[in-house]
Amino acid sequence: MSDERLRNEEAPPQGEPGHPGGADFFSPTSEEKTMAMLCHLAALCQLVGVPFGGILGPLVVWLIKKDQSPFVDDQGKEALNFQITVLIAIVCCIPLIFILIGILLLIIIAIGQLVLLIIAAVNAASGTPYRYPMTFRFIK
Repeated sequence: MSDERLRNEEAPPQGEPGHPGGADFFSPTSEEKTMAMLCHLAALCQLVGVPFGGILGPLVVWLIKKDQSPFVDDQGKEALNFQITVLIAIVCCIPLIFILIGILLLIIIAIGQLVLLIIAAVNAASGTPYRYPMTFRFIK
């Protein structure tokens, strides 16, 4: 394809129905932003001792609100995918504890999880879709 043709083909402006996000996706309401943020922050349930709280928290919020908003649906899936990926990483580190590197890896995973979770929650609260890095997308 020639450069001239590429310059003449303009993508629809962000927020238009033809844009990859769509008009309704980039204009979430205040309640949608709050629920999307809660999808990410609900993973903190594991800190208060809820077994599998990192997955159950976002799952509950996502299942309740996924049909009401495409933004909450997207961010709920993203939060779940990230928490499942973190769980897989933790399970992989358990055998490595016996050779001591597992303890260091678990600490790195925990810090990374907390930092990325806060970044995702802040982005969701501002209405910006967030994609966690290095995350398997099990739920599409």
